[in-house]
Amino acid sequence: MNTRGKISGLEATLPALLADRYNAHGRRIHELAEALSEDQFWKKPFPFGNSFGHLVLHLTGNLSYYIGAQIANTGYVRDRPREFADAAPPSKAEALSRLGEAVATAARAIRRQTPEDWSTPYAAVGTEASNRLAILLVCDSHMQHHIGQMIYLVEQWKSGPR
Repeated sequence: MNTRGKISGLEATLPALLADRYNAHGRRIHELAEALSEDQFWKKPFPFGNSFGHLVLHLTGNLSYYIGAQIANTGYVRDRPREFADAAPPSKAEALSRLGEAVATAARAIRRQTPEDWSTPYAAVGTEASNRLAILLVCDSHMQHHIGQMIYLVEQWKSGPR
Protein backbone atom coordinates (compact mmCIF):
# COMPACT_ATOMS: atom_id res chain seq x y z
CA MET A 1 0.00 0.00 0.00
CA ASN A 2 1.14 3.52 -0.61
CA THR A 3 1.29 6.22 2.05
CA ARG A 4 -2.35 7.15 1.45
CA GLY A 5 -3.57 3.60 2.20
CA LYS A 6 -4.48 2.82 -1.41
CA ILE A 7 -3.45 -0.35 -3.16
CA SER A 8 -1.15 0.41 -6.06
CA GLY A 9 1.40 -1.12 -8.41
CA LEU A 10 2.00 -4.83 -8.09
CA GLU A 11 -0.47 -5.13 -5.20
CA ALA A 12 -3.30 -4.15 -7.54
CA THR A 13 -1.94 -5.67 -10.74
CA LEU A 14 -1.14 -9.20 -9.55
CA PRO A 15 -4.60 -10.30 -8.39
CA ALA A 16 -6.31 -8.71 -11.39
CA LEU A 17 -3.87 -10.31 -13.82
CA LEU A 18 -4.11 -13.79 -12.28
CA ALA A 19 -7.89 -13.70 -11.98
CA ASP A 20 -8.14 -12.58 -15.61
CA ARG A 21 -5.88 -15.47 -16.69
CA TYR A 22 -8.06 -18.03 -14.94
CA ASN A 23 -11.19 -16.53 -16.47
CA ALA A 24 -9.56 -16.55 -19.93
CA HIS A 25 -8.61 -20.23 -19.50
CA GLY A 26 -12.20 -21.04 -18.57
CA ARG A 27 -13.52 -19.21 -21.64
CA ARG A 28 -11.01 -20.98 -23.89
CA ILE A 29 -12.07 -24.41 -22.63
CA HIS A 30 -15.75 -23.55 -23.24
CA GLU A 31 -14.91 -22.35 -26.76
CA LEU A 32 -13.01 -25.53 -27.55
CA ALA A 33 -15.83 -27.70 -26.16
CA GLU A 34 -18.38 -26.06 -28.47
CA ALA A 35 -16.87 -27.94 -31.42
CA LEU A 36 -17.56 -31.32 -29.80
CA SER A 37 -20.71 -33.39 -29.65
CA GLU A 38 -21.69 -34.97 -26.34
CA ASP A 39 -20.16 -38.26 -27.53
CA GLN A 40 -16.92 -36.65 -28.69
CA PHE A 41 -16.65 -34.74 -25.40
CA TRP A 42 -16.53 -38.01 -23.42
CA LYS A 43 -14.94 -40.44 -25.85
CA LYS A 44 -11.21 -40.99 -26.04
CA PRO A 45 -10.15 -40.53 -29.65
CA PHE A 46 -7.31 -42.98 -28.97
CA PRO A 47 -7.12 -46.11 -26.83
CA PHE A 48 -4.84 -44.21 -24.43
CA GLY A 49 -5.07 -40.81 -22.79
CA ASN A 50 -8.10 -38.90 -21.59
CA SER A 51 -11.25 -37.58 -23.14
CA PHE A 52 -11.85 -33.84 -23.30
CA GLY A 53 -14.61 -34.30 -20.72
CA HIS A 54 -12.41 -36.12 -18.25
CA LEU A 55 -9.84 -33.35 -18.57
CA VAL A 56 -12.63 -30.89 -17.72
CA LEU A 57 -13.50 -32.96 -14.63
CA HIS A 58 -9.82 -33.08 -13.71
CA LEU A 59 -9.35 -29.31 -13.99
CA THR A 60 -12.53 -28.77 -12.01
CA GLY A 61 -11.22 -31.03 -9.24
CA ASN A 62 -7.80 -29.41 -9.35
CA LEU A 63 -9.12 -25.87 -8.97
CA SER A 64 -11.80 -26.87 -6.48
CA TYR A 65 -9.23 -28.55 -4.24
CA TYR A 66 -6.05 -26.48 -4.51
CA ILE A 67 -7.75 -23.09 -4.59
CA GLY A 68 -11.36 -23.69 -3.51
CA ALA A 69 -10.78 -25.90 -0.50
CA GLN A 70 -7.31 -24.73 0.49
CA ILE A 71 -7.59 -20.96 -0.04
CA ALA A 72 -11.32 -20.12 -0.30
CA ASN A 73 -12.28 -22.70 2.38
CA THR A 74 -15.15 -24.15 0.34
CA GLY A 75 -15.01 -27.55 2.00
CA TYR A 76 -14.55 -29.33 -1.35
CA VAL A 77 -13.42 -32.95 -1.02
CA ARG A 78 -11.54 -34.26 -4.03
CA ASP A 79 -11.89 -37.69 -5.61
CA ARG A 80 -9.05 -37.48 -8.14
CA PRO A 81 -9.30 -41.05 -9.52
CA ARG A 82 -12.98 -40.46 -10.36
CA GLU A 83 -12.02 -37.40 -12.45
CA PHE A 84 -10.47 -39.79 -14.97
CA ALA A 85 -12.64 -42.86 -14.63
CA ASP A 86 -16.19 -41.77 -13.82
CA ALA A 87 -18.33 -44.43 -15.49
CA ALA A 88 -21.41 -42.20 -15.31
CA PRO A 89 -20.09 -38.71 -15.93
CA PRO A 90 -22.34 -35.65 -15.97
CA SER A 91 -23.54 -34.17 -19.24
CA LYS A 92 -21.18 -31.98 -21.23
CA ALA A 93 -23.20 -28.92 -20.17
CA GLU A 94 -23.07 -29.88 -16.49
CA ALA A 95 -19.32 -30.62 -16.58
CA LEU A 96 -18.66 -27.25 -18.21
CA SER A 97 -20.95 -25.50 -15.72
CA ARG A 98 -19.03 -27.06 -12.80
CA LEU A 99 -15.76 -25.93 -14.37
CA GLY A 100 -17.18 -22.43 -14.72
CA GLU A 101 -18.07 -22.44 -11.02
CA ALA A 102 -14.57 -23.64 -10.07
CA VAL A 103 -12.95 -20.93 -12.21
CA ALA A 104 -15.22 -18.27 -10.70
CA THR A 105 -14.36 -19.45 -7.18
CA ALA A 106 -10.65 -19.34 -8.03
CA ALA A 107 -10.92 -15.84 -9.53
CA ARG A 108 -12.81 -14.55 -6.47
CA ALA A 109 -10.25 -16.10 -4.12
CA ILE A 110 -7.40 -14.56 -6.10
CA ARG A 111 -8.97 -11.10 -6.06
CA ARG A 112 -9.43 -11.34 -2.27
CA GLN A 113 -5.73 -11.89 -1.59
CA THR A 114 -4.03 -9.13 0.35
CA PRO A 115 -0.35 -8.35 -0.22
CA GLU A 116 0.44 -10.42 2.87
CA ASP A 117 -1.63 -13.39 1.66
CA TRP A 118 0.61 -14.11 -1.34
CA SER A 119 3.38 -15.38 0.92
CA THR A 120 1.09 -17.26 3.32
CA PRO A 121 2.52 -20.78 3.77
CA TYR A 122 0.68 -23.36 1.71
CA ALA A 123 0.57 -27.12 2.19
CA ALA A 124 -1.75 -29.56 0.43
CA VAL A 125 -1.55 -33.17 -0.64
CA GLY A 126 -0.05 -33.53 -4.12
CA THR A 127 1.91 -30.29 -4.37
CA GLU A 128 5.19 -28.85 -3.21
CA ALA A 129 4.01 -25.24 -3.53
CA SER A 130 5.23 -23.41 -0.46
CA ASN A 131 2.93 -20.36 -0.53
CA ARG A 132 -0.29 -19.12 -2.08
CA LEU A 133 1.33 -17.34 -4.99
CA ALA A 134 3.23 -20.52 -5.88
CA ILE A 135 0.10 -22.71 -5.94
CA LEU A 136 -1.79 -20.14 -8.03
CA LEU A 137 1.04 -20.17 -10.58
CA VAL A 138 1.16 -23.99 -10.53
CA CYS A 139 -2.61 -24.22 -11.14
CA ASP A 140 -2.37 -21.66 -13.96
CA SER A 141 0.37 -23.69 -15.66
CA HIS A 142 -1.60 -26.88 -15.10
CA MET A 143 -4.63 -25.39 -16.87
CA GLN A 144 -2.47 -24.26 -19.78
CA HIS A 145 -0.99 -27.75 -20.10
CA HIS A 146 -4.39 -29.40 -20.32
CA ILE A 147 -5.76 -26.73 -22.66
CA GLY A 148 -2.95 -27.74 -25.02
CA GLN A 149 -4.15 -31.34 -24.82
CA MET A 150 -7.72 -30.21 -25.40
CA ILE A 151 -6.70 -28.31 -28.52
CA TYR A 152 -5.06 -31.47 -29.80
CA LEU A 153 -8.17 -33.55 -29.05
CA VAL A 154 -10.44 -31.09 -30.85
CA GLU A 155 -8.12 -31.14 -33.88
CA GLN A 156 -8.20 -34.94 -33.88
CA TRP A 157 -11.99 -34.95 -33.90
CA LYS A 158 -12.03 -32.39 -36.73
CA SER A 159 -9.83 -34.67 -38.84
CA GLY A 160 -12.45 -37.38 -38.87
CA PRO A 161 -14.48 -39.76 -36.71
CA ARG A 162 -12.68 -42.24 -34.52
